[in-house]
Amino acid sequence: MKRIVFGWVVILLCVVAPLHAGDTIRVLCIGNSFSWDAVEQELYPLAKAQGVELVIGNLYYGGCSLQQHYEFYRDGKKNYSFRVIRGGERQVMEHRSLMDALKYTRWDYISFQQASHDSGKRLSYEPYLRHLTQIVRQEQPKARFCWLQTWSYARDAKHPAFPYYGSSQQTMNDSIALCTGLVMRAYPKMLLVPCGSAITYARQSLGDVLCRDGYHLSYELGRYVASCVWCELLTGKSIVGNPYNNGKMTPEQCLQAQQAAHEAIKKPFVKKPCYTRK
Repeated sequence: MKRIVFGWVVILLCVVAPLHAGDTIRVLCIGNSFSWDAVEQELYPLAKAQGVELVIGNLYYGGCSLQQHYEFYRDGKKNYSFRVIRGGERQVMEHRSLMDALKYTRWDYISFQQASHDSGKRLSYEPYLRHLTQIVRQEQPKARFCWLQTWSYARDAKHPAFPYYGSSQQTMNDSIALCTGLVMRAYPKMLLVPCGSAITYARQSLGDVLCRDGYHLSYELGRYVASCVWCELLTGKSIVGNPYNNGKMTPEQCLQAQQAAHEAIKKPFVKKPCYTRK
């Protein structure tokens, strides 16, 4: 079944082309700590090095699932920390709602994601993703919707949800790939942001060292890989050769991270085994 999913998803995805941009691209993540990892630290300087100005919003609630996002909206909850990066400066606004974030500005791209622990559970996605896309579309009719694919845990992760996947990185990877394919089939106009696949590719060259606690990305390498994916998609320019280095990577590591992100965009469904070397 997994091979079948790989096949029809590749057909549906379309080749990634440079995305239109004005003077500034505005991207909002409806997410949690995984979107924090993916966009808040490294994305702005990477895009700046590509000559592109970003406004980055992250609607953050730790561990938030699609169901929780929907229920917070339904119940009128202001449970979020809304983080905005503009001009390289990060502003944090507490006790905000989904509607607060949607009304903040005209967003060009808005991403959805599943909580990491539910990312490989296909029955956890609907009807919540459908409800959320309908809600967001009413407020932001011109935004391009994105799907932020999360990553599998490190092999030695102690996360309480890891046993659901047999405490197997490979099983979790395959489950996320299957669910990603189902999302892209149901929402073929969504732009896939394959951060999870990029982490898998990066593990093959850098090792299973990309998580700082078994599931959140490391500040030095992991976050850089995920932001490289976002940067290439938003700017339409290959991330390979981007001059920005956070100062915590060797030139070789920087290049390997960029190559992993670039490979994930070209081939978002990894067919190689996960990193297994001791």
